[in-house]
Amino acid sequence: MQTALSLRLAHRIGPLPLKLAGAAALAVLLAMPALHLWTDPASSLHVSAYTLTLVGKILCYAIVALAMDLVWGYTGLLSLGHGLFFALGGYGMGMYLMRAIGHDGNYQSDLPDFMVFLDWKTLPWFWQGSEHLAWALCLAVGVPGLLALVFGWLAFRSRIKGVYFSIMTQALTYAAMLLFFRNETGFGGNNGFTDFKRILGYGIAEPATRATLFLLTVLLLVAALAAGFWLVNSKFGRILTAIRDAESRLMFCGYNPLYYKLFIWVASAMLCGLAGALYVPQVGIINPGEMSPANSIEIAIWVAVGGRGSLIGPVLGAGFINAAKSWFTVAFPEYWLFFLGGLFIATTLFLPRGLLGLLRRHKENA
Repeated sequence: MQTALSLRLAHRIGPLPLKLAGAAALAVLLAMPALHLWTDPASSLHVSAYTLTLVGKILCYAIVALAMDLVWGYTGLLSLGHGLFFALGGYGMGMYLMRAIGHDGNYQSDLPDFMVFLDWKTLPWFWQGSEHLAWALCLAVGVPGLLALVFGWLAFRSRIKGVYFSIMTQALTYAAMLLFFRNETGFGGNNGFTDFKRILGYGIAEPATRATLFLLTVLLLVAALAAGFWLVNSKFGRILTAIRDAESRLMFCGYNPLYYKLFIWVASAMLCGLAGALYVPQVGIINPGEMSPANSIEIAIWVAVGGRGSLIGPVLGAGFINAAKSWFTVAFPEYWLFFLGGLFIATTLFLPRGLLGLLRRHKENA
């Protein structure tokens, strides 16, 4: 009895070396803004603006991977459209950042530069209130959540699942990408939003602003992980895994999977929106390319390579693949897609539980 309880507790908390590695990684991430602000640029300990931005971007991707794992790894819903929710969150924040430029734009107008260039005379109705950061954050979370709610309600009520659900999510993000590419939609067309100047009155390129945005991203990732672990280890989480493993049996027991799937689907979309809102001011641009179906497929690869159904695994996968991408696209740009495809195939064939499963197996054999 005691042995069984110990095994269950160890499975829930995770092996000690993994916990120590996580604590060390968190300490390094929390130290990076301080090393960026308060060390001499010539020092070997100094963290450059490029490094801080790159790691901040990867952390945003890690949050998206975690959100994807909640719906795929734990609920069995393979989404190929999570890039859409991420991009919508980015556009919500981008609207505020474009308004914050004010008269510092090329045309010195109250309207964003792209609207002046396209001969817009007034601000569209859906831009009203976008000069306030609080409203922009509401848009960044609310629009992906509302879209997910409507889509999920229609899909789950019709009991669409499996490959059909995946295809529908991919079609949704592709349709949105084509819509946002159009100039008349009021979102900058092909160029999207860029040339941001400030956020809450602070220069967006200032070291303190970069450090603050980075720190907020770290805190969001930690909070999302904590909430995720609490959720999946609750009764609600056990119902999600039952939906993944045997939905028909769960219905036979008297549960209605619709509302459970809808809740986790909407929550995942809103988390992606928050990640997108933090991504845009750090990277400095948002355009319809973020909605590309290829980006959503890549999110699924992050989760698969890291180890779906574990929360930590997708974070590792997003970090590993995007760090490799940053190196490959500079050193061997023509081979990056071959590497990514080969990695996904190797994971599918030899590492069904991903990198985290490999680490756990090595620990057990040690």
